[in-house]
Amino acid sequence: MFTGCGTALITPFRQNGSLDKEALSRLIQRQIEGGIDFLVPCGTTGESPTLTREEHLDVVRVSIELAKPHGTPVLAGAGGNNTHEVIELARACQELGADGILSVTPYYNKPTQEGLYQHYQAIAEAIEIPLVVYSVQGRTGVNVEPATLARLAGIRGIIGVKEASGNISQQAAVVHQVPRDFLVLSGDDAITLPLIALGGKGLISVASNIIPRQMTQLVHAALDGDFTRARELQRQWLPLMEVNFIESNPIPVKAALVCLALIENAYRLPMIPPRPESLLKIEAVLEACGLLRQMAAR
Repeated sequence: MFTGCGTALITPFRQNGSLDKEALSRLIQRQIEGGIDFLVPCGTTGESPTLTREEHLDVVRVSIELAKPHGTPVLAGAGGNNTHEVIELARACQELGADGILSVTPYYNKPTQEGLYQHYQAIAEAIEIPLVVYSVQGRTGVNVEPATLARLAGIRGIIGVKEASGNISQQAAVVHQVPRDFLVLSGDDAITLPLIALGGKGLISVASNIIPRQMTQLVHAALDGDFTRARELQRQWLPLMEVNFIESNPIPVKAALVCLALIENAYRLPMIPPRPESLLKIEAVLEACGLLRQMAAR
């Protein structure tokens, strides 16, 4: 279910700070129309740490309700640094009908590798749907080492990893050490091609919030072994992939969606709008890619 390109959905808010379910529904419909392979609501790109439990489940519920009629799987985010709370949230997402759980490593408390193993083992044993580990050391302060992933791959229900270390050598070691059917998914748009070349199975994308069809085409070209086409698409869309991280994610991607009139210009603290100079760069990339013209023509 979770091969190909999935979108790490942003969570849109209104000016009063509330969840914008109407905008969320429009974004999801746009993803489905763009042919995205699966949806990932309430991950860290979805600002899950600042969502209430009710909001978190509302986002997952809306995603499932809109995706299921089209057969689009939903990999719901349920992560955190309190294993007991993560288990409760994962179970709630399962009850709503999620097809799987994406769980980011515990942040700040920085568990050992054995602590990580037992954390994910406890989650996997508490739910009946697949679990995907999310390793992003730059945001959490803890790395899931290849040897630990190899151990986790032996636990029933743990089917893959979103690998966002940015370390190609580590990603190569992960692909080498885990079983062939274990899903190694890129967590970085810009280095998806080398990871797929190493044996990765796809991408959980930020850029696909903006260009779902194009990112899906890029990933599928690589998975089909058509690296000539994949490199062409990579060259075309790399500026957009890079500008999405000019400031902390998801600030730039949300700013881009505001520029495209897809969401309100509303942020929830501690996220704030991008600096004026950053916004100018985002707008320039959108213009250079032809995205502003496309939206204006609609």
